[in-house]
Amino acid sequence: MNLALFDLDNTLLAGDSDYEWGQFIVDHGLVDRTEYEARNAEFYEQYKAGTMNIFEYLAFALGPLAKRPRAELEVLHEQFMRERVDGMWLPAAQALVDQHIAAGDMCAVVTATNAFVTGPIVRKLGVPHMVATTPAQEAGEFTGAPRGTPAFQAGKIERVENWLESMGLHWGSFERTWFYSDSRNDLPLLERVSDPVAVDPDPTLRAHAERHGWKILSLRG
Repeated sequence: MNLALFDLDNTLLAGDSDYEWGQFIVDHGLVDRTEYEARNAEFYEQYKAGTMNIFEYLAFALGPLAKRPRAELEVLHEQFMRERVDGMWLPAAQALVDQHIAAGDMCAVVTATNAFVTGPIVRKLGVPHMVATTPAQEAGEFTGAPRGTPAFQAGKIERVENWLESMGLHWGSFERTWFYSDSRNDLPLLERVSDPVAVDPDPTLRAHAERHGWKILSLRG
């Protein structure tokens, strides 16, 4: 049995769903445009630079979820999928996922973006498992805080290992393990698998992949 793990934003998607959700709620007047847009852009630059404090970011990103009923958020997300996510779809990424599924590999998206934003996207991709940052809930409504370890940087390894353990599995259960990612933030998990693949990588990841002889792949050609 083999394991195929996929980052989502800027890997399977031609864009960042977390950032785009922030812009979506700005454009629809759900948060103050001037303040939120500036902070969203600031955090995105920190993410690309590998300097983002995940807990500061999550306090910012999850806060708006706590201010609206879950039913309203679900309707908004359907609109978000149409207005933002459909334009980021990559046929080559879908084909890659389908190839691993057809081969019988266990497949999961592993993403730092919270599960509310990413769940419908992962389901549309047809990936059966997801490891994502978990927004805490009480009685089905979001609290504005994360639950457990965010699936970010080294936290992705912890969350993947917890997921595997919940099924009675571990890294040694698999003959081969892939992780596909674009980001320097994912170097810890990329270094953990047997087959790391840099997908349309940022400059830091590209340089690391070239030094170590990792496969470099583009899904945007």
